[in-house]
Amino acid sequence: MKSMEGAEPNVAPGRASPAAEQPAWSPERQHRLLWWKEALIVAAFYAVYSWTRNLFGSNKIAADGIPDQAFTNAERVIQFERWLGLFHEETVQDWFLPYRTFIQFWNIYYGVLHFAVTLGVFILLYVKRADVFPQWRNTLAAMTSLAIVGFAWFPLMPPRLLDKPCPAVDPSQYGGACIPSRFRGPGGFGFVDTLAEYGGPWSFDSDAMASISNQYAAMPSLHIGWSTWCAIAVWPLLSRRRTKAVLLLYPAATLFCIVVTANHYWLDGVGGLLAFGIGSLLGWGLHRWNQGRLDRQYAEALTSASA
Repeated sequence: MKSMEGAEPNVAPGRASPAAEQPAWSPERQHRLLWWKEALIVAAFYAVYSWTRNLFGSNKIAADGIPDQAFTNAERVIQFERWLGLFHEETVQDWFLPYRTFIQFWNIYYGVLHFAVTLGVFILLYVKRADVFPQWRNTLAAMTSLAIVGFAWFPLMPPRLLDKPCPAVDPSQYGGACIPSRFRGPGGFGFVDTLAEYGGPWSFDSDAMASISNQYAAMPSLHIGWSTWCAIAVWPLLSRRRTKAVLLLYPAATLFCIVVTANHYWLDGVGGLLAFGIGSLLGWGLHRWNQGRLDRQYAEALTSASA
């Protein structure tokens, strides 16, 4: 009997063997994810984001000591919310101010958890959802870039600063108390800066934070945008309904946090959702464009390898 070792498989007449159809070298089609490269991208992007955001920061806008633009935009938001029947942020905050430990928890949530959870989800996506990681990374970058445009175009004084001294009166403050307003009652707007009054991981009143932060970067709220990004990106990884329900509480809890700490208005949260929506379209569009580019490179490489 003739040995079958080394024999060619049966091939239809006029058709090349499977081995002949494959080029000797086949390039990688998919872009390879490298953790150190992604870490460098995140670090570089956040550095540029912080620098750009602070170019339009409170120290620039309030250079004359009277933050007219940020205060006027706050009045516009208040007027629109009153027209919608939504201007109840001060009432919500008043309900919980007697509970000091409760407020301190939300101060920590606002200053620390927001960043920690986003970074954790970013790493989780890299590990567990590598197939869609580029789309979600691009979405996060696009959303954050859109927020910078919002900070520059629409500087907005947050509720906690409305009754604080103007920089012209106290250079260490960034408030609008010196600016007349038809919305200010006899006792002022009534908001409390919980970070300054109750304590937290840091305070905007400190010289270090004031020098590196933009006090008027309230519209849109990236706390809402990032928390929504986290919830939707992680959703497919969860199988239990109860766990998914808890996941949806994260953006809701973040909305409560930004209001009870008087760092944002309700409409800032809406702005954050819009930034997420537009950022998603841009992020996924960029990914499709990049995949098309890789497909073309792959096809060209196959053609060259087969020649």
